[in-house]
Amino acid sequence: MNKLVVVFVALILSLAAFGQDNPEKLFGIKFKGYVKNDIFLDTRQTVSAREGHFLLWPSPVVMDANGNDINEGLNLNMLAVQSRLSGVLSGPDALGAKTSGLIEGDFFAQANDNINLFRLRHAFVKLNWKNTELLTGQYWNPLFATGCFPGTVSFNTGTPFQSFARNPQIRVTQNIGNLKMVFALLSQRDYSSRGADGPSSNYLRNSGLPDLHFQIQYLMKNSNGFGIDAGAAIAYKEICPRLSTVDTVDNVAVKYKVDERVPGLTLMAYAKLSTKPVTVKLQGRYGQNITDVLSVSGFAVKDILDPVTGEQSYTPLHNITVWGELHTNGKKFQAGIFMGILMNLGTVEPMSDASNAVYGLGQTISNLYRVSPRVIYNVGKFRLAFELETTIADYGSNFDVNYIPKDLTRATNIRGLLSTYYFF
Repeated sequence: MNKLVVVFVALILSLAAFGQDNPEKLFGIKFKGYVKNDIFLDTRQTVSAREGHFLLWPSPVVMDANGNDINEGLNLNMLAVQSRLSGVLSGPDALGAKTSGLIEGDFFAQANDNINLFRLRHAFVKLNWKNTELLTGQYWNPLFATGCFPGTVSFNTGTPFQSFARNPQIRVTQNIGNLKMVFALLSQRDYSSRGADGPSSNYLRNSGLPDLHFQIQYLMKNSNGFGIDAGAAIAYKEICPRLSTVDTVDNVAVKYKVDERVPGLTLMAYAKLSTKPVTVKLQGRYGQNITDVLSVSGFAVKDILDPVTGEQSYTPLHNITVWGELHTNGKKFQAGIFMGILMNLGTVEPMSDASNAVYGLGQTISNLYRVSPRVIYNVGKFRLAFELETTIADYGSNFDVNYIPKDLTRATNIRGLLSTYYFF
């Protein structure tokens, strides 16, 4: 892996030198990024990624024999794995369009096992005509609206209230005055659906269909600093939980091919109002089976369709999230606050039996709440930021045929996060 990083850096440096040696600037690369160190202290154990760095929600209450909550207690860590390097590419026109590209990575890795190692974040090529843009490669999932997302100090960027994923994709954006229409076909890579085999891109791949997105955006900004960025999106995907079943006949394992699908519809709308002193953001989302954007979600076995082959029907879990943010726009000093709420609505259709299997992420959580005020101080290329993030999760211990959590127990985590940045 280290050799790959060395080769990658050498390649990028050679490309940069090539661009600098060509006065016509047929090709060029510009480096940017930052070094970031995060110091965070939690009041309990958390459900998170990369040694607690990417926080989702607090771990449930688990009592010992003496009635003490095992998951309650301070947890401290320091990490610099979010440090980032980006190469912005430019080149000659092609097919009558202006060309550009981006390759970006950090040291966040894909799992705790390889934390600190270099990983790919974005890698895409753009073709821009007068009113049309074509993007191919890995980039933000369209549900992560780049014009309106939380500006939290925490790397979770408001997750799970905000959709968070980067996907290989083909995306077409059509400009019509102040309007933009976005069409996208996506696959899955680091962020994937969940099923009996855990997180995997196989479920979407085996469906034979891409993740489908359509979005419409409205953008307006005047010279006085007043601006509006609003949009609405619809997304649809189908996953294939398994390709076959196994039964035992006369002590012999017998396999049967099955064709099972889980549909998932997602709706999202957002609005951002910008003025010189402050910016206000608001977003709402309704989602079915959206574990691939790190939400409380998943799917359940609805019924047995064929008792011989064991073929099943499924029903997705669905939820509603709403988040809002207010922050000042000072260049040197900024203050802001993020607030979010998530409501688990259970399964779209009732299961034939409350004991049927359920697959997903955080599916035993009924509600989630978060409030996180922050302050940011900038001095040249250096930034000092502090955030106090309070996240509350209501866990259920009993469930009905719609897998709606009942008999709730509340778990609360307060995270103090101090971050330093150096931009280049």
